[in-house]
Amino acid sequence: MWSSRKQGMPGPTGVGAGTTKNRGDAAEALALAHLQQHGLKLVQRNFKTPGRGGGEVDLIMRERDGTLVFVEVRQRASQRQGGAGASITGVKQRRIVFAARHFLLRLGSEPPCRFDVVLLEGTPLAPTTPPKLEWIRAAFDASAAF
Repeated sequence: MWSSRKQGMPGPTGVGAGTTKNRGDAAEALALAHLQQHGLKLVQRNFKTPGRGGGEVDLIMRERDGTLVFVEVRQRASQRQGGAGASITGVKQRRIVFAARHFLLRLGSEPPCRFDVVLLEGTPLAPTTPPKLEWIRAAFDASAAF
């Protein structure tokens, strides 16, 4: 029987070691810390819509002025194939917007909102070199996603 690191099998040790989920969780933690240092407050992590084919929002944050910020965190080890930013396709944006709309239905009233992206280039689990982090405010909007 074959095995795969994506299925939770241990990967090689050293730089970039760990599962894809571990690297993603580490990237999300770095993004969360960065946003909190800039005054945003965490509302919810990993909000998912019910059912298949829905969407997910990595971080839902609130600005001091009350703006609700839906944050997509993307991490790539290098700039090959366009890096982290290139992985946020139109389909991905639609899924994020879908999840955001689902979240907003629970609130009753709709506060001002925006869609941010935090890009990390490098390996968040690397012991010596932290990844380069870029926070893009208002990276896309709901109307552009449809």
